[in-house]
Order: sequence, then structure tokens, then C-alpha cells
Amino acid sequence: MKVNKILYSTLMVAATAMSLASCDSYLDKMPDNRAEIDSEEKIVKLLVSAYPQNTSLVFTEIMSDNVDDKGVKNPYSNRFYDQIYHWEDITESDNDDPEMFWEASYNAIAVANQALQSIEEMGGATTTTLRECKAEALLCRAYNHFMLTNVFCQHYNKETSTTDLGIPYATEPETQVRVDYERGTVAEDYAMIEKDLLEALPLMGDTHYTVPKYHFNTKAAYAFASRFFLFYEKWDEAIKYATLCVGSDPSASLRDWSYMATLGTVQDAIENHYIDAGTNANLLLIPTYSYAGVVFGPYSMGKRYVHGAYLAANETLEAANFWGGKDQLYCSSKTYKATNFDLVIQWKYPLSFEYTDAVAGIGYYHTVVVALTTDEALLNRAEAYIMKKQYDEAAADLTLFCRNYAKGNTTVTPQTIVDFYSQIEYCTGLASTFKKHLHPAFDIDAEGSTQESMLQFVLQCKRVNFLLEGHRWFDVKRYGIEPVRRTLDATGEPFEVYDQLAVQDARRAVQIPLKVREAGMEANPR
Repeated sequence: MKVNKILYSTLMVAATAMSLASCDSYLDKMPDNRAEIDSEEKIVKLLVSAYPQNTSLVFTEIMSDNVDDKGVKNPYSNRFYDQIYHWEDITESDNDDPEMFWEASYNAIAVANQALQSIEEMGGATTTTLRECKAEALLCRAYNHFMLTNVFCQHYNKETSTTDLGIPYATEPETQVRVDYERGTVAEDYAMIEKDLLEALPLMGDTHYTVPKYHFNTKAAYAFASRFFLFYEKWDEAIKYATLCVGSDPSASLRDWSYMATLGTVQDAIENHYIDAGTNANLLLIPTYSYAGVVFGPYSMGKRYVHGAYLAANETLEAANFWGGKDQLYCSSKTYKATNFDLVIQWKYPLSFEYTDAVAGIGYYHTVVVALTTDEALLNRAEAYIMKKQYDEAAADLTLFCRNYAKGNTTVTPQTIVDFYSQIEYCTGLASTFKKHLHPAFDIDAEGSTQESMLQFVLQCKRVNFLLEGHRWFDVKRYGIEPVRRTLDATGEPFEVYDQLAVQDARRAVQIPLKVREAGMEANPR
């Protein structure tokens, strides 16, 4: 197997460590320009950088079935968005491209590994703070590898993951720029993620955090565990950690959609509340360099490929769902429509601009990503219950979700879900519905069964709740959903299907960055 010669540089670790050091004299510096991390305070500060500064959510959202092509007459695109939408290998540079996500994730991993080594050099996790820092570092290492694996590899499954290409699992801090790494397999990556996660969980604690929601606090760790074990097809473990996350009364910790409705049409107020650390539902917040607030906001950038009126009316926010129509939603969708502009969204990404040259007016957009929530943990538990055919337990969780997300007193039962979905046709390229053919690698019952119908519903709950957040792409991969690429006509209706992503399509694994391939790492097959 080919190996990579340049996986990531030590610049992030060096810059972070140097910022913590005393600069009284040249002799205070390590020979390789890294400061010595030799105190609890320095390790706590170091771990601030163990979270990725770039995100995958823009390109994973556009790769999913949550967007349509407005056609060549729409001027609001460029080659980067064209490549993403068409599942092509990315050659264009962008702040939200796969290469930036790759580098940011491995930089975060390098920081986590440096923290772990420094803790060992100090004699191990012998204090409460060091124990908690070790847990945070292990969780950051596990989380970043998990996201990299699920973006750049085929989804985990018991049949092929022992041979499917993985990503390099880095467990040592970098001390040189050129290091050889093998890709390994998806199964090996998942085993390493599980090892780090299970080592971290007993060590968790929140006493050393100033703002816990910007770190892997205890509830965030449980939410991540619920997602990981759900993807790993370990249903009992997914249920266990989701339950630890949401507690005995999940309703007290879910996102308060009814309160968001009181914020009216003030975009900044809604966006800032959505990412507020004081919101019970938000468990892990990650500040990032990203155009997400522009691409998924009421602005022209990238608007050839959009979540528009047709998709909203037939598949997502405005479709007549189990809880009723769009008027039943607490926080209604926002519609923007003009010549060559058709957009239906919810406001989620406040914009902040950092000027690198105020005179030239150039710089970087920032936003905050809500990476983990109690809402996800609840829906993860419902999905795991369905896989175990514990339908009443799943229905109770889904009832709770519906009553929190939409108005009314919706009650979910296994039979009412079967009855509801039996009336809906499966989606086709030219006739949309929110009922998709499911082809997961794991076994599920036949179409129309209680299990399949309830899986349809929990996937739809996730789709609408996390719209524009990049989550849908991973459900597309997990369940073998086959999204199409189609063009909408002047009236906003689909008139041409020109591509479809089949279950076994190699493009479901995003191609690893060109620079990494040029350095010698084996490319994803195409």
C-alpha cells in the first residue's frame, strides 16, 4: 500500500505551544521551536486548538439530496460548487473545501496528541485537571478521526470495511515535517476511535472548563458516543450513551423551537440564539472559518445549487409531514425568491468577518458550528430502538421530538407511522417525496414494514431538524439512499435527471486532497 510523505505540518502545534511559553530568553525555547508543555494551565490552553478550524458541512450538505440545480442560466456559482454538486474530485480551492477540512482536522489531532504526550511526561493524569484534559484530548482525537473517516471513506459496514480504504490514524505528536503514514482500513479506524472513546469516557469531567460548550464536556461526549455507536451498528451502546446524554427528562434539554418562534423575523436574533452556549440543546460549539452563513443564507453566493421551493414543498420544511403542514412548525422556513434566486432556509449561521487587510477589504468569514446536540442524541436513540425492533420505545422518543419541533399534540405509534407512510409514493427523480428507497448494508425489514416505515420517519426528523448542517450526507451514505442530480425549469419544477449516485458508487467517499495524493498517499478509487 502506498504511503503519504506529508500528512500535516507541525505549524499548528508549534504556534499554539509557543503562545503559551515564557519568552525571557532564547534558552527558554525548545531546540525545534516548540515550547515545553509542562503545567496544567498550559495543557488546558493547548487543548483550545484541538478542535478543527474548518468544517465539512458546506460540501457535505451540497453533496446530499437537500439541494437542486437551478440550471446554467443561474449565474451564482463557480467551479468549486459545480464540482461539489456533481460529486467530482475537487481541484478548486475554497475556505470550505475538503483540503482545508483535512488539514484542520489533522492539525487538531496533532494538538490532541501533543497534549497526551505532555500529560504522560508530567507523570500521567494524576490530578483532576490532568485527568479531564486527557479525556478531552482523547475525545478530540477520536472525533476528528471519526469525521475524517466518514467524509473521505466509504461508510462503515461489517461486510467490506476490513478492506475499504481508511484514513491514517495518528497517535503521536509530530516532531518532523515528513512522516510516513499508511491509510489502513475503515474497520481499523473505527476500532481505534472506539478505543480512544472508551478510554476517555470514564475520565470525563467539566471542572477545568471556563465555557464548557466550546469543549468536549460530559454531555457532548455522550452525544458523540451515541452517534459513533449508531454508525458502528452497535445499537445497545448507542441507546446507552444517548440515554446518559438526554437524562430522565429529555424534554427539558431539547432545543426550544417554540421560543425561537417568538424571535419573529429578526435574523441576527435567531442565528445568535441557535448557536448560543446558554441553549440547553447545544452541547459542542466549534468556531470555524467558513462561508456557511453566506452559502446557506439570503445571499447570492453558490445559489445555483440550492434548497429551494420545490424541495421544501415536497421533501422537507414545507411538506405535509406526520405532524402536519408547514404552518405547524414553530420556527417557520424563510423564503427568498427573485429572478434566478429561489431559496427556502432556516437561519442558523451568524456571520462574522475578520479583516486581514481593512484597506483592501479582504479577510475571512467566521461562524460557529453546532456540532453536537441533545436533539441528535434523542433521535439517535430512537433510530437504535427501531433497529432493535423496540418500536414503542422509539415511538415515545419520536413523540417527544414532534411535540417539541411542531405545534399540536402529535402522538406517534408504530401503526400510525405505517399507515401514514403507506399513503406516500417513493421518491423518483422527477417526482419528489420524502420517502426514499433505503439500501443499507445492514439488514432491515421489507419496504412497508413497521421497521422500514419508522426508519423513514426518524430519518425525515433528522433531515428537517438538521437541514443545512451537513448531517444529511452521512444518512445518505449510511442508508444507501440514491440522490439524483436534476435541473429545474423556469417554473421551479424538475425536468431533467442527468446523474444518480448508486449504492455502490465510489464517489460516496470524497476524494482525499490533491496535495496529499501528490505526496504519495493512495487515492480513493474512481
